[in-house]
Amino acid sequence: MTARVLLFSAWVLILSFLPASAFALTPEQALAIAAGENDSRIAALNAAVARGDERLAAFVQALLDDEVKVAGDKVFIVHDGKSIDAASGAAATLPEGTEDVTNNNRTRGALESALAGLRVLSPDVAVRRGAVDELAKTSLDESQLPLVEKAYAAETDPGLKGQLERMRSTILVSSSDRTKRLAAATELASSNQSAVASLLQERLAPGGESDAEVRAALQQSLASVRARLAWGERLAVVFTGVSLGSVLLLVALGLAITYGLMGVINMAHGELMMIGAYTTYVVQNLFRTYLPGVFDAYVLAAIPAAFLVSALVGAVLERGVIRFLYGRPLETLLATWGISLVLQQAVRSIFGAQNVPVENPNWLSGGVELMSNLVLPFNRIAIIAFAFIVLGGVALLIARTRFGLFIRGVTQNRRMASCVGVDTARIDMLAFSFGAGIAGLGGVALSQIGNVGPDLGQSYIVDSFLVVVLGGVGQLAGTVVAGLGLGVLNKLLEGVAGAVLAKIAVLVFIVIFIQRKPSGLFAMKGRSAEA
Repeated sequence: MTARVLLFSAWVLILSFLPASAFALTPEQALAIAAGENDSRIAALNAAVARGDERLAAFVQALLDDEVKVAGDKVFIVHDGKSIDAASGAAATLPEGTEDVTNNNRTRGALESALAGLRVLSPDVAVRRGAVDELAKTSLDESQLPLVEKAYAAETDPGLKGQLERMRSTILVSSSDRTKRLAAATELASSNQSAVASLLQERLAPGGESDAEVRAALQQSLASVRARLAWGERLAVVFTGVSLGSVLLLVALGLAITYGLMGVINMAHGELMMIGAYTTYVVQNLFRTYLPGVFDAYVLAAIPAAFLVSALVGAVLERGVIRFLYGRPLETLLATWGISLVLQQAVRSIFGAQNVPVENPNWLSGGVELMSNLVLPFNRIAIIAFAFIVLGGVALLIARTRFGLFIRGVTQNRRMASCVGVDTARIDMLAFSFGAGIAGLGGVALSQIGNVGPDLGQSYIVDSFLVVVLGGVGQLAGTVVAGLGLGVLNKLLEGVAGAVLAKIAVLVFIVIFIQRKPSGLFAMKGRSAEA
């Protein structure tokens, strides 16, 4: 059985249980819609639809399917050899001399628009969304205004309400009544929809509005809407900058610990983040294969997995290579750069050279629409929150635990810490592993907003070093301020000068700042025997 047959049968079943007094379609209305001149038929149709009774939908659908016949003043719906009275819904016998109802393109367009309009009032939000989309594709006119206004008043979904508002504005601002156009032009000044700005601009184009007073109101409303939209664009830039800054913060946190503690310029730090991202990819595939029912929870399992895998790789690197190069920064830089190439090639050999897909779980898909040009994606909101949770955890560990006390002691005065019994070699390994694990957490976050590939770490390693140096070596507060500040500054400059010039401008700013204040935003406090 086809979908059309099922739809028709459902409507017939509903009609059969409705009492006659509750059925909105009278015989006179059915006849007016089915017979007569096209203009009068469309007027009768719009008048019936304006009341918003969904029970008209079966009759409208039958008209579109060419299943309506007229005999005198009676209208019948004929389907699969069975006929019912269009007004009462009762079974009926077709009299002699019935004539088929025919619809030209104009009438058929009005029927399609009416059917969409009837569904706009459905209690099912998915049905309403589809109906609003269909209605938006039709040629809106003043005859549909009562229905649109009724749907607008009853709508609770913010997105659909905005669409209905634009439809209402489209109808009113193009009205033949000057008073309605003027009132609509004034009302539109409070809108924050970009589509409304386009509508106003269209009405102000040559050949649009001719009345001087209405044009003045349209111009004033357009200026007001554009000013409101400009704030949306500014807030979007700030949010994107904070989001980028949160990513830089996650990447730089581990680097701040290792660089601040041991003075190691670890050029493989980005690859440790890449390992965290690929760990997320592996966990995702394991959940998809073995735990499909709880697939959306894979990110929660990927967080500790990425931390442990990256920390283990970091421990191997520190024990195998880096511990032999302490105090020799140039050799350390070259060695870690070579390690980064080895790790990239290892990933290419295991996973391939192409990017691998990491899917957002359902709870990280979509976003919050604050304005028509300002949508805050859930995945970026989650990354910002995650970055500050990690930051809080690191701050507590450094300030409140024995391990944190040892890290602070070795950072401030390695020789004195060794003299009082601190195993500095062990602290070096644990601190480097901890920093590598935090880099892995950054990889989890990045996997939710971008591509995961062998070159992932190269995009952030330079920026993360800039964050650490600008904030102050080993200073968490400086890392936070520098990460968020550089993220917002970079996005603000991109809008003015473009991505390449923005990067150059940020680099020049940091070079000048470090010349003025070599210790960064937050200088290390305390005495150091190495000073």
